[in-house]
Amino acid sequence: MNPEEHGSSQAIFKYDAAMKVVRTLRDDGYQAVFAGGCVRDLLLRRRPQDYDIATDAKPEDVKALFERTIPIGEEFGVMKVVLGGVEVEVATFRSDLSYSDGRRPSGVKFGKSYEDAQRRDFTVNGMFFDPVAGGVIDHVGGRRDLAARRIRAIGDPEKRFGEDYLRTLRAVRFAAGLGFEIERETFEAIQAGAGRIEAISGERIRAELETMLVDPNRRRALEILDASGLLAVILPEVAAARGVRQGRELHPEGDVWEHTLLSMGHLEDPSFELAMGVLLHDIGKPPSAAAEVRPFLNHERIGERMTRGIAARLKLSKRETEVIAFLVRYHMILKDVTHMRKSTLKRIIGHELFGELAELHRIDALASNGDLSNYEFAMRKAGELSEEEVKPDPLVNGRDLAEVGIEPGPRMGGIIEKLYTAQLDEEITTRQEALEMAKRLWQEEPKE
Repeated sequence: MNPEEHGSSQAIFKYDAAMKVVRTLRDDGYQAVFAGGCVRDLLLRRRPQDYDIATDAKPEDVKALFERTIPIGEEFGVMKVVLGGVEVEVATFRSDLSYSDGRRPSGVKFGKSYEDAQRRDFTVNGMFFDPVAGGVIDHVGGRRDLAARRIRAIGDPEKRFGEDYLRTLRAVRFAAGLGFEIERETFEAIQAGAGRIEAISGERIRAELETMLVDPNRRRALEILDASGLLAVILPEVAAARGVRQGRELHPEGDVWEHTLLSMGHLEDPSFELAMGVLLHDIGKPPSAAAEVRPFLNHERIGERMTRGIAARLKLSKRETEVIAFLVRYHMILKDVTHMRKSTLKRIIGHELFGELAELHRIDALASNGDLSNYEFAMRKAGELSEEEVKPDPLVNGRDLAEVGIEPGPRMGGIIEKLYTAQLDEEITTRQEALEMAKRLWQEEPKE
């Protein structure tokens, strides 16, 4: 197992920095080994994102040995060492004291590697690797579970999840991302304690959810979340899609839940915002399904309101909220693209989120009747129209209108908007035509 075989120059820089930390600690008489996820990834021949180090050196020892350190959890024995711009996490072997908030221990007791392994979450994350001698140190049966492609809690699953409720989501993330199964007792403990995830902050839930949704195995993550009961707690609006029937002509794939799963499966390397837009695009259907005349009428508007509530719950940024809400609100707009006014089509193509909106439409179609004709039409028009045609400079501005007697104010703003729409529709093409239209509108529109 040679870490240097795994990855880019940046990954090698991280490995080199971690090795320098290990050797510095060892040269001063301390134990130092790679720990946690990087060991798991190396054994799976995957590229580690980072290299964490476990040691019997105390935080004050680490600070004394290295020129630049950052105390990120010194009371828990966790420091960061900075070497050449690379941050390496260094943690003292420890056992955790009692947990009272389902998030972190009340304190720690520094100890040995065996004790440190016992406090970790899952066996596949509880191993150590000696990068100097080249041996794996496995106190918890992690190698056995790696070979069996299994996520298993270390020790008593209920106790592990009771220490940190977020571990239930982490189990799903690891299982989906690695293509593993969750061991039966571990999964039963997740199901039994699913409701406790409500005690975890929106920010921490969002971080786990983002990692799952941008991963290629996002559909499997959703299926496990649903089966475990966690989805009904963190995203009840999505869980409500199960059993909501749709018209067979447009949706031969089945209910809204199956459509959502299929949609997520069609995503290709998405941003978090696009993945969330796809996940939430039909959450307005369950509450609008009971409409007698037209089921699902205005489900996109209902979905937008619900999306904003979810965004607030997960503590998403303002930008993320607006992007996701926009995608949900307008996810059906391209269904009318072949008979839109030129101005409407140009505004859509010129919108900064046109690419994401078109991709959502493509995915929505692939997950239903497979008709991509509207998507192909929109993309063809986007290729044909120049930037100047889509976003031309206005023929006139407020100063021009003021010079012909149009007073500044809301009426002028409305006229400017109508002029620009007419320009996009190619009904007016010159400054003179715009001014004549403006004067006519000023005379025709009633004054307030």
